[in-house]
Amino acid sequence: MSLTVRRAAFFDVDNTLVRGSTIYFLGRGMYQRGFFTKSDISRFVLANLRFRLTGTEKQDEINRFQKSAQDFIGGHNVSDIRAVAQDIYDEYVSPSLWEGTIEIAQAHLNDGVEVWLVTAAPEDMATLIAERLGFTGALGSKAAIVDGHYTGAMNGPLLHGKEKAIAIQEIAKERGFILADCFGYSDSHNDLPLLQTVGHPSAINPDAKLRIRALKEHWPIHDFRRMRFLNRLLGPLVSRAAWLGTRLTPRRKSR
Repeated sequence: MSLTVRRAAFFDVDNTLVRGSTIYFLGRGMYQRGFFTKSDISRFVLANLRFRLTGTEKQDEINRFQKSAQDFIGGHNVSDIRAVAQDIYDEYVSPSLWEGTIEIAQAHLNDGVEVWLVTAAPEDMATLIAERLGFTGALGSKAAIVDGHYTGAMNGPLLHGKEKAIAIQEIAKERGFILADCFGYSDSHNDLPLLQTVGHPSAINPDAKLRIRALKEHWPIHDFRRMRFLNRLLGPLVSRAAWLGTRLTPRRKSR
């Protein structure tokens, strides 16, 4: 009797599944709803930008970003934030989804492969995205909660870099995945630890360093940014050509 091998596909979120930063969308939506001031959001956006632009594993930048994430969510009611997150998904996240990535994920689900999001963004937000898309689940940075409120502290490390690899190794043990049979997708070279942990890594919308590594290792590369650009460029031309074709086609005379 053959045993069914349990497999999973692990997807990064920001710029892999979603165009942009999930935690930025959350911060923007909270600011618009009066959760904090302009100076609060400015500090958070600056820390988020520095973290992303450095593209580094420097611990001081990771700590700076982690502190900003703790500060902006600390003290808020968990139920309130979850309600806001639902609106933010509809307003910002859903229109920013890469359809190509969703198609890849759906193909895995159809093949009996579990689909997990793995992100440095808050796990509550990542879980919401997974639920709305019909994915299996999500792994993210965990915020500490006491008496129904976020304390402003992290419950564990920021899920970034090697921490993602550790997280998928842990869930593989829990759920019986054989990582050599699993899949990984990311846009960032910072996720190389995750990609190297699975047997089938792929790059989606890769940064320069990840593209070079993917080409060297012969990993599949999916670049939906290029397809989107070509669609924007060629779409109007194709429509124009079709319109001209209808104008130039001679009409048959009625008998």
